[in-house]
Amino acid sequence: MEVLGVGSRVNHPDHGVGVVVFVHKRAYDICFISKGIKGVLKDTDMEIIEALDSEYPVSFSEAEDALIKILREWSDVTEIIHIADRYDGGNLILEPADKKLQSKEIPIETFFHKIVMLRDRLRVMEQKINAHPKLSDAEKVEMQQYITRIYGSLTTFNVLFKHKLDYFTGDSGN
Repeated sequence: MEVLGVGSRVNHPDHGVGVVVFVHKRAYDICFISKGIKGVLKDTDMEIIEALDSEYPVSFSEAEDALIKILREWSDVTEIIHIADRYDGGNLILEPADKKLQSKEIPIETFFHKIVMLRDRLRVMEQKINAHPKLSDAEKVEMQQYITRIYGSLTTFNVLFKHKLDYFTGDSGN
């Protein structure tokens, strides 16, 4: 029987997908996405998605950081991204060159939400490309480079984000 280390990812038949956050002598504490932290006996039949070495002790805060990273990379759950304060409550106005045509005004939060959704979907696409079993490594690299160029094209919208960590980055941001 394989011994799992902190940070290992599993799929339990009853509790779903989770991450090992503590290793006991006969059981694991596993944080499940939909059920929270549950104690699970080591001999429980569950799918091992990714096994990590149990050789190195890990603090709870390190396990928590690992869990957050895993959830961001592998789930379709989006985090809350804040708009820059100066645009909060503002409107985006599109003025056509032809004065006979009517301008379009939309809340900037609506536009910002669409930009964030676009970014999240690009990230999911990256994950699917990286995990695709039939693509060669060269094909994966080529597609990743194309997505990086897309991010670079979207850097204009960084002005809307409150925090720099949320910015789009292209080749120069690597």
